[in-house]
Amino acid sequence: MKVEIVMPKMGESINEGTLIKWHKKKGDKVKKDEIIYEISTDKVDTEIPSPEDGVLVDVKVFEQETVLVGTVVAVIETDSSQSEQQNQKGVKPSVVEVPSTTQIGDELIDVPMPKMGESIIEGTIIKWHKKVGDKIKRDETIFEISTDKVDTEVPSPVDGIIAEILFAENDTVGVGVVVAKISTSGGIIKPKSEFKKEDQEQDYEQEQEVKKLQTAQATEYTGNSNIFYSPLVLNIARVEGVSMSELETVVGTGAGGRLTKNDLLKYVQNRKKSTNLSSRLHGKKEEVVSLAKTVGVKSNAGQRTEIIPMDINRQRIMNHMINSRDTSVHVTAIIEVDMSRIHNFIEKNRETFSANEGIKLTYMSFISSAIIKGLKEFPMMNASIDGNNIVMKKYINLGIAVAIEPNGLIVPNIKNADEKNLRGLSKAIADLGNRARTKKLVTDDITDGTFTITNYGVFGSLFGTPIINQPEVGILGVGAVTKKPVVVENEGVESIAIKPMMYLSLSHDHRLVDGMLGGKFLKSIKETLENFDTNIV
Repeated sequence: MKVEIVMPKMGESINEGTLIKWHKKKGDKVKKDEIIYEISTDKVDTEIPSPEDGVLVDVKVFEQETVLVGTVVAVIETDSSQSEQQNQKGVKPSVVEVPSTTQIGDELIDVPMPKMGESIIEGTIIKWHKKVGDKIKRDETIFEISTDKVDTEVPSPVDGIIAEILFAENDTVGVGVVVAKISTSGGIIKPKSEFKKEDQEQDYEQEQEVKKLQTAQATEYTGNSNIFYSPLVLNIARVEGVSMSELETVVGTGAGGRLTKNDLLKYVQNRKKSTNLSSRLHGKKEEVVSLAKTVGVKSNAGQRTEIIPMDINRQRIMNHMINSRDTSVHVTAIIEVDMSRIHNFIEKNRETFSANEGIKLTYMSFISSAIIKGLKEFPMMNASIDGNNIVMKKYINLGIAVAIEPNGLIVPNIKNADEKNLRGLSKAIADLGNRARTKKLVTDDITDGTFTITNYGVFGSLFGTPIINQPEVGILGVGAVTKKPVVVENEGVESIAIKPMMYLSLSHDHRLVDGMLGGKFLKSIKETLENFDTNIV
């Protein structure tokens, strides 16, 4: 028999809990009353024991993920004979049995808001590809969603006809909430529900009440924020008079960048210190405003301007950039690189690699390889900051910034990039770019990056000062490769030659990376590129 383990309710005012540690992993045997996992709530931390002997066959919630009370976090397969004996003795199971599956004919299939990552609790519907009455095939796209982490297309789980659409475009919906229903026929396999319709409606109403609680605990929190805040944080914000727009600028140090109680209290304390200075300046400000009114300064938009609301993606980028600006102490260093060796190799071998292996040779593949070599030599560039601690990462997940039409940006990363050769990097870069532009990325693609490359040279820019991708401590900007006259020396004789040259700009976080380290890292990349061993390609 399969039994579901749910997030327990640890008090009448507790609506959610954070799973902070698993004591068992999928496939492990567990004994009754043996500790399976630990949780943390606003009131208490506790260990959760197993209700039965069995095997942990499914883990549905990750460490540091916060879920509502009653959410299934794991499934245990128990001994069937033991379960039968219990049933014969009239012993009631402590948890609900996992629903079995049955063969059904014409049926309404629920399409829920998918969960796109361990920290994602809701998504915004940005486009419906189908309307009520439309036929749809299995795996055909129904709608597109946007979350804090990724935009993606949601496919249909079955063949059928769209029977209901329950939410409109731009509606933000909790994970697991049904957004559409599909009418099927011809014997579709579907789990039998253990709950009646009124029970499902009650669960949905309870979820909405939790959201109302979160909203009511803050003042002026009517913006379309995509950031999750716990009820405790919102309550502190209400008491201290921190608005939602102001709250979104506070940098979080919790899991996934989440804002913790201590983060907010520290921010409030620092804000109070600046109150006196603001009061002194206020008088001067009033004088300036009064003078402006006296000389007749007016704001007249007329019909010469147009107000365009930012889409979800643009808002996310804006908030991410503000957060980075307010977190890292940005310093940028620039170096010039002679790309002759790599340029000549690409020109000579481009067609061969494309025809024989389907690989498109680009400068980015070589630059990525040089960066990985540099990160191994200077591992502090691959680290991050956690409070007063330095987090050294023994893996390299290399982020590649991808521009998305008409006005977007996303940074998927190559997992364990240090384990790939140049061919592997070329394929990975092309794959990430294609999936980013076709909205096929998953949350894992854009989380846990350790260092980022942004290629503004593809648009003709020579160099720039990129903003660090949090929580990383460095980002390398790649300029356009252009032919220009340079001074070269051969056996003591100087001359001028035409060479393909490129600027690299390194923005680094001066809280951790000083100029010496940044300079050495940048010089290492330059030397690798200018003397690249093309034999390893």
